Amino acid sequence: MRRRTILLATIVALVATGPAHAASRVIIRGGGFGHGIGMSQYGALGYAKHGKDHAFILAHYYTGTRLGRLSGAARVRVLLQTTVRVSFSGAVDLPGAKKLNPAATYRATRNLSGGVVLRTAAGKLVGTYGAPLTITGSPGGLRLRGRSGNAVTNGRYRGNLQLRPAAVGGLNAINELDLDSYVRGVVAGESPSSWPAEALRAQAVAARTYAITTSKRGAGFDQYADTRSQVYNGIAGERASTDAAVAATSGEVVTYQGKPVVTYYFSTSGGRTENIEYAFLGAAPKPWLKSVDDPYDDESPEHSWVVRLTLGSAQRKLGGLVKGSLRRIRVLQRGRSPRVVRAQVIGTKGRRNATGPTLRDRFGLLSTYARFTVITSAGSQGDGSPPPSDSPSQGGTPAGGVTPKGARAVRRALVPVGSIGGHVAPAVKGAVVTVQRREGDAWTTVAQVPLAAHGRYRALVPGGGRYRVVYRGEAGPAVRVG
Repeated sequence: MRRRTILLATIVALVATGPAHAASRVIIRGGGFGHGIGMSQYGALGYAKHGKDHAFILAHYYTGTRLGRLSGAARVRVLLQTTVRVSFSGAVDLPGAKKLNPAATYRATRNLSGGVVLRTAAGKLVGTYGAPLTITGSPGGLRLRGRSGNAVTNGRYRGNLQLRPAAVGGLNAINELDLDSYVRGVVAGESPSSWPAEALRAQAVAARTYAITTSKRGAGFDQYADTRSQVYNGIAGERASTDAAVAATSGEVVTYQGKPVVTYYFSTSGGRTENIEYAFLGAAPKPWLKSVDDPYDDESPEHSWVVRLTLGSAQRKLGGLVKGSLRRIRVLQRGRSPRVVRAQVIGTKGRRNATGPTLRDRFGLLSTYARFTVITSAGSQGDGSPPPSDSPSQGGTPAGGVTPKGARAVRRALVPVGSIGGHVAPAVKGAVVTVQRREGDAWTTVAQVPLAAHGRYRALVPGGGRYRVVYRGEAGPAVRVG
């Protein structure tokens, strides 16, 4: 007890004579890119490079499934634009066998009764038609021009153009075409066309299966042309390698107990995929969408990543989730992988619960596969006096350890002129922080300090300069002493 009292008195005396320089760091270390459910595209790439075929790849990521075949032809309707005026060319027929000039440009608008008014580019009326109006495209494809919101949707598309009244006014321009023509426009938009054939075949089957199991028919179309469904680029998205993958797997779909099932996929898992109920909160568990190991996912540049910011910056991103001043983020529940399901945002005035997806959105993270570490540090200048001869040197252990016989010599050699203190969270009981000093272009270890209650630490330091602490491989912010 006497040694502890003397040590605390020494620290107070040393730090009371100078102002503190404080800083904070929030380290978010994570892995993966995307929701984590189903097939990891980079994991599929890794399996293909290790000699696995697309049947193996799909069976691995979709637990308990087999490849099946579609019976009969299927067609898909893809929403391309929602706009006041639809401009297109490459059309050959209208209902009633009315011919159009494929080289000419036509413009369609909606009238007050919800019908479609079609005119030439010069404004000449072609006709007024009931909706939906289906316009047949030429073998070379329909060309759609213009914008939809912030998206430029110029492009050529196989199949037909269907025009329907949009819910918010104007018209929906919908590409209606056969399933495999649609998949041809998807695969290269979702996986690089340079990837091995078996990875592209796995992508083709996953895309085909997803298309037939996620129809939005109540909205008058089946799929969006972007990441709300699958990235579909029409004819511009077709490549020889991806066309070959589509042709080689024509009619193949992923089935569970004999029925096609929803085949979610995403970029990068970070090493393990996730159960659907832990990624899409509120979703019912699905036996084929279970967490599996992903040993070759490290092909991806997003296999692991780190984000570093200050507590102040983190608080601004979290906004109203913080009560008072942000102290830490505590994870309450993880899924089968390290993805965050539920967490608490802990502030000086209380706590608020948050989901993993909410934290991902607020921080702009690539996935919910994340671990949060907070390190704060404050450097204080002392008076240069050495500690009493019977108090422990440094308030911790100098680098390399100190034997009782050598303690007196170390105390004489390292004359403290200040201290560095703060806290880490979450803290592991019995863990230590390493104190480092900046020497030229490198950081040099000068002490190791055990963590006290609530992850707090304090160490006396020898000489002025820039210091930091390192906790379990994570470096805290640099602070000045002296």
